[in-house]
Amino acid sequence: MYKIHLTIVLLLLSCFQIKAQQQLSSKATVSVVTCGPGSELYSTFGHSAFRIYDASLGVDKIYNYGTFDFNAPNFYLNFAKGQLTYQLSTSSFSRFLRAYQYENRWVKTQELNLTSTQVQATFNFLENNATPENKDYQYDFFYDNCSTKIEDVLKTILKDKIVFSNTHITSNKTHRDLIADYTVHQKWSKFGIDLALGSVIDDKATKDDYKFLPDYIFEAFNNATIKTESGIQPIVKNEQTVLTVNKNLLKRNNSIVSTPFFVLLLISLLIIYITFKNKSSKRTKWLDFLIFFSTGIIGVVVLLLWFATSHTATYKNLNFLWAFAPNLAIAFFMLKRKLPNWVKHYNYLLIILLTLTFIVWIAKIQVFNLAILPLILALTYRYWYVATLKK
Repeated sequence: MYKIHLTIVLLLLSCFQIKAQQQLSSKATVSVVTCGPGSELYSTFGHSAFRIYDASLGVDKIYNYGTFDFNAPNFYLNFAKGQLTYQLSTSSFSRFLRAYQYENRWVKTQELNLTSTQVQATFNFLENNATPENKDYQYDFFYDNCSTKIEDVLKTILKDKIVFSNTHITSNKTHRDLIADYTVHQKWSKFGIDLALGSVIDDKATKDDYKFLPDYIFEAFNNATIKTESGIQPIVKNEQTVLTVNKNLLKRNNSIVSTPFFVLLLISLLIIYITFKNKSSKRTKWLDFLIFFSTGIIGVVVLLLWFATSHTATYKNLNFLWAFAPNLAIAFFMLKRKLPNWVKHYNYLLIILLTLTFIVWIAKIQVFNLAILPLILALTYRYWYVATLKK
């Protein structure tokens, strides 16, 4: 019985060794796979992956650095703290395509101009990277994601043989500008992003920074070169469109009524109307409570994202100027019939902070979402009313 068990174990180990040392044929290829944006926020910016194809051996495999495990311990807590672990997963190319066909997203492949030795080295690297002990990495939306991994992996394998010129990038956009390009039809998503991310994303992006977006890594490869025995050649040997978008299935919500600007405009007009009406009547205490409580809550969240997480993009978030965290405590004083004088003076401080918000915005130190413009005007009017209340 012992010999039988030992034989089985040796056979299994032998299989694993064969798999790890699998030799691809001379016809094997490496391709960069780029997928178009989807309708959900997680898919808004597109996707990138590797494809290893060897018809002789029946290998057609996708290596995907853009996966994560919902069932991982403390998943939501780690997500909030900016410590989300992503993984390199693998699947068949046909299965990968079915998912994108279902989501009505285009898929393009760029077959790379690599020698058999380089193809084998890429395959070995990805296979090793996909093992349970190596597959995890700390995700960063701008600097370490499914798109940036594509260039990083090939630079690791090919070293100085591959050269990215980036000459095709002629614009001077910020990270926030680049995000805005992809969230034109997702107003609420854009509003949430502008609220959560700080002034660090308003710095001008370098040409390498653009490549956190799959579209730009796609163009980067179209303009990259590789050193070969025959001289400098384009890295892309062949480009193919595998899936196209069915435009009849695209759904766009272009209704202005459901946008953040329209919603906040209505709220702002309500604040202004009630404030104007209060001049000839008693102060509306519940309105002041709601204003201070809601802006305070937003301010607390902004500061927590800044100081209590590892998110690099939530740093130096100046939304706290108009969403002032101490308002959360002051809100309960606003329920009093007679306000203390210091509370009235506190409202002058809020007006100063709102003025600073405009200065920061105009100077482009941080660009705020346009939807908060009517709200800031309404808050200024209300704070001035409260500050100048007579006994």
